[in-house]
Amino acid sequence: MAKKDPTDLTVEKKLETLFQLQTTLSQIDEKRALRGELPLEVQDLEDEIAGLRTRIDKISNEIQEFNTAISQKRGDIEEALNIVARYKEQLNDVKNNREYDMLNKEIVFQELEVELCKKKIGEAEVRIKEREEQLKQSQEQVDLKMQMLEEKKSELDSIMQETREEEDKLKDKAKVLEEKIEERLLYSFKRIRKNARNGLGVVYVQRDACGGCFNKIPPQRQLDIKMHKKIIVCEYCGRILIDPELAGVKQDAPVEEKPKKRVSRRKKTETSED
Repeated sequence: MAKKDPTDLTVEKKLETLFQLQTTLSQIDEKRALRGELPLEVQDLEDEIAGLRTRIDKISNEIQEFNTAISQKRGDIEEALNIVARYKEQLNDVKNNREYDMLNKEIVFQELEVELCKKKIGEAEVRIKEREEQLKQSQEQVDLKMQMLEEKKSELDSIMQETREEEDKLKDKAKVLEEKIEERLLYSFKRIRKNARNGLGVVYVQRDACGGCFNKIPPQRQLDIKMHKKIIVCEYCGRILIDPELAGVKQDAPVEEKPKKRVSRRKKTETSED
């Protein structure tokens, strides 16, 4: 059997299908609302953990760089001490004051280099202790966040398991309904629904007002909506309007006020005379 072209449907049928789609999508929204803020909380925790792990990697690299610098400075100290020892031996063989002074200057210079290297090593060791403390704190935070993440994921998975099957059925139903709606109209509906705070793109008239923004609808416009001759949108919020009957909603008929009994002037006068 050939698939019916959505553009061949009557306006009434289009509106009915749109409302069915709206109802189905609202049910999906309700299922997702059960998850609350959990998906966002899970995402936030994952982002925090990723940030902390990046920080841990950075601190670990800094510690490694400080250790490398310390090893290098210790090597420089050993080399400087060897030079000092060699120059001190050469002092015993000097032949003049000039050579003696030159060796002494080199010895003093190398001893200063040793002191400078020791100072640098001390500073690096302090930095390493600071970084190790930061590393410990960051790792503790990661462990705590991981525990929280596991709890949130477990809670989310539990809710997802309860609603997944029903939500999948609703998604399949929505897909079938979308295929019955012409592309241009479907695009407009999705755009309206996306901009609507409550996700309603199609609403029915309630108490002579729009069911989305609750602004009053003029009687003539309400009559046009009941006629199902064209698609009408709310001039205030842009939602597509349908009449309650098409939405399958029964509304109570307005109660007619009984006219008050009028007492004739003549009868009232006769009573007064008595």
